[in-house]
Amino acid sequence: MADTAGAVQEPEMTENFAALLDESFGDVTSIEGSVVKGTVISVDNDAALIDVGLKSEGRVALKEFGNPGQKAELKPGDIVEVYVERMEDRNGEAMLSREKARREEAWAVLETGFENNERVTGTIFGRVKGGFTVDLSGAVAFLPGSQVDIRPVRDIGPLLGTPQPFQILKMDRRRGNIVVSRRAVLEESRAEARSELVANLQEGQVLQGVVKNITDYGAFVDLGGVDGLLHVTDIAWRRINHPSEALQIGATVKVQVIRFNPETQRISLGMKQLEADPWEGVDLKYPVGTKFTGRVTNITDYGAFVELEPGIEGLVHVSEMSWTKKNVHPGKIVSTSQEVEVMVLDVDPSKRRISLGLKQCMANPWDDFVTSYPAGTEIEGEVKNITEFGLFVGLSGEIDGMVHLSDLSWEQSGEEAIKEFKKGDMVKAKVLDVDTDKERISLGIKQLSEDPFESGASDLRKGAVVTCTVTTLTDNGLEVAVGEGLHGFIRKSDLSRDRSEQRPDRFAVGEKVDAKITQIDNKTRKLTLSIKAREVEEEKKAMADYGSSDSGASLGDILGAALKQREEGQQED
Repeated sequence: MADTAGAVQEPEMTENFAALLDESFGDVTSIEGSVVKGTVISVDNDAALIDVGLKSEGRVALKEFGNPGQKAELKPGDIVEVYVERMEDRNGEAMLSREKARREEAWAVLETGFENNERVTGTIFGRVKGGFTVDLSGAVAFLPGSQVDIRPVRDIGPLLGTPQPFQILKMDRRRGNIVVSRRAVLEESRAEARSELVANLQEGQVLQGVVKNITDYGAFVDLGGVDGLLHVTDIAWRRINHPSEALQIGATVKVQVIRFNPETQRISLGMKQLEADPWEGVDLKYPVGTKFTGRVTNITDYGAFVELEPGIEGLVHVSEMSWTKKNVHPGKIVSTSQEVEVMVLDVDPSKRRISLGLKQCMANPWDDFVTSYPAGTEIEGEVKNITEFGLFVGLSGEIDGMVHLSDLSWEQSGEEAIKEFKKGDMVKAKVLDVDTDKERISLGIKQLSEDPFESGASDLRKGAVVTCTVTTLTDNGLEVAVGEGLHGFIRKSDLSRDRSEQRPDRFAVGEKVDAKITQIDNKTRKLTLSIKAREVEEEKKAMADYGSSDSGASLGDILGAALKQREEGQQED
């Protein structure tokens, strides 16, 4: 019986011991992989000895207790939370981790924030490929480079070590991955600020903004969530060819709202509107007729713009640039940034226009010429150009005078005379007329010598009988020369009293004939002569001298006697 009782009790004791052992080991095993509280036993150099209720203590590096980049403040007796990785390592010590404990705590908080779409606070502490590392109260997250800011950030330095809000984009606890964004937080704040700004925006309002982008036509300014366009013409009162001359990306500027469209949310901004308008009282500041010094700012095909002061520009039209250079591009007379003296010709404050003159500040060569070379003065110059209507001769003061075809020669026609000249020839001429208003100078070459027609014709009178030489036979009559430099014409009908003798072929070139002057034309410089009129006149004179038909003498008798007397007289001579 006794043996039987002992045999029954032995298995019970064995089962109880096993249960107790399982219970003991089960409690210890459950600690692994969890966060428990422990007491700091001692702090040595770079590690702390911590008791968490196991058979042996564990060591944790001091750096795990401090924030990134900061020294841990830990002393014996402090209660800390650590993560139990294993009960014992090969040295018989418990394997503890403060960093993993913090990570577990942080993950729990972060998961709650991620589910509720809440912002979390973190600190950027390192740089990795493609972005940065962020400490989220123990959990390490990845911040992509594109999610740092709304705009690209060149210098990340000011953001390092500074606690700031982040938005969790992605979480994977199994892999331990967290992706956060700073940009999402900024965009949300920006949207709130934009809504508030747009709601209170008014024309004329003065704001501060940051230059976001620069184009050829202006600059976009960030007003804090909304962009406005600052046109190049509204940057300053002075001429600005490109916005980059006055603005830089990232610069803070003070602007005024010029126009605002609530529907399209387009905002037009201006900077010059915050400054005094230089065009106010411009007509008093720049009276007509006064001279000023300015700087050439822009050159066009039709003239040049000259800046009199910042914001005040006037136009020098191409016609007002030079007294002598006509049809020349303004760029060949002045250059950009050149200092020039100009005269105010006209001021229109309403249209913001000032007309300037460049040549008015220089001596007028036309006035100087008429003073130095009045009409009748002989002058010498170079043939600059030959045209179908005359010669252009270069004179002093870079001006030209023109010799018309009709003023080239007394003897030759203009077309023939001009063939004797070529460009570059030095010629002498007489000043005939100077028109300063039209800027024209008329010259004459033939006027250097006496007019042979006037000198020859002065001794002649209408009705006189002269001896002339046949020069040309034509179908209509004869061209003749009367003395030196005089030319005349005898019409076919005036070649003879008898119709049968009115033939030009009866005469030969070089033959001398007597004819009566019927007309002296000073304009065409020609004489009109008639052999017929001479014959009629001689007939009348013979009738008067030798009798009349009433006396019984025939006309043949009278003329025969007259001719005989004439021949006798010539023989005596």
